[in-house]
This record gives sequence, C-alpha cells and structure tokens, in this order.
Amino acid sequence: MAISVGTKAPDFSLKSKQASGLVDVKLSNNVGKKNTVLLFFPAAFTSVCTKEMCDISAGLNGYSGLNADVIGISVDTPFAQEAWAQKEKITITLASDLNKEVIKQYDVVFPMLVGIGDTAARAAFVIDKNGVVQYSEQTPSPKELPNFQKVKETLEQLK
Repeated sequence: MAISVGTKAPDFSLKSKQASGLVDVKLSNNVGKKNTVLLFFPAAFTSVCTKEMCDISAGLNGYSGLNADVIGISVDTPFAQEAWAQKEKITITLASDLNKEVIKQYDVVFPMLVGIGDTAARAAFVIDKNGVVQYSEQTPSPKELPNFQKVKETLEQLK
C-alpha cells in the first residue's frame, strides 16, 4: 500500500542521464519552491509506460503552469531510461531507482513482474512545496494508469 496523504515524503537522490551526463535528482531540490508529481512506473520500453510518459510529456506545460515538476521513477538503469526517452521523445525527468530503495520507501514495490523480478508498481504522488504528500494512488494493476485528472485537481488546490 503506497504511503498515504499527510505523510512527509521520503527524500531521495537518484541518478538521471541527461545530455550533460549523470545528474542527481533530489526531491528536496523542490522543497520551498515547487510542488512535485512523482510517477512510479514498472519498466521503460513497455507499451503502457510509453503511453503514460509520452502523454505526460505532451501535456507538460499543464503541470509547469500548476507550479509542479514531474519526475518519472523506475528501476531501469539511467542509460536505458535515456535511450527510451530519446526514442519516444519523453521530456519529463526520468530517475533510476536501480537499487530499489525509493520504491520501498514509498511502498510501491510490484513483486515479480512477469517473472523478471521486483519493479515499481504504477503509482502517482503529489508532494507539496513543504514535502508533504497531498495525493497518493497506486493502480490495481500495472496496465492501469493513475487518475491524472485528480492529480491536476490536487495541484490546482495547491496553487
């Protein structure tokens, strides 16, 4: 069960592969400045994850207009995430939880996905500027997308 609304969001430092090289992505970078949408997803190069991240990338201005950064997190390597982002034109920040520490902190582990091992469950969190979870959703199955309308409604209330 994903961590609940009202919980102080666990901070993290994950790697992201950018044009400049490997960079650190930290939740605490937004504290006091912006809201954050965390989107946990099972695996790069899969159909539902590609649809989700491409749709979010296409509507990214809607999130920045709500004073929010969007970070996608999976257990893929940062290099696989970068290749996928380039192939699919994904523009949100993708962060690698290769050691599976953050998916455990947020309690969104999907055990033994199709026999390949533990991955991130599909989940969405809205974290306010103070680092507190204001929206928490883990989908019943990896094939289902989070309710992005509710994510945006939550962000609208935080403006």
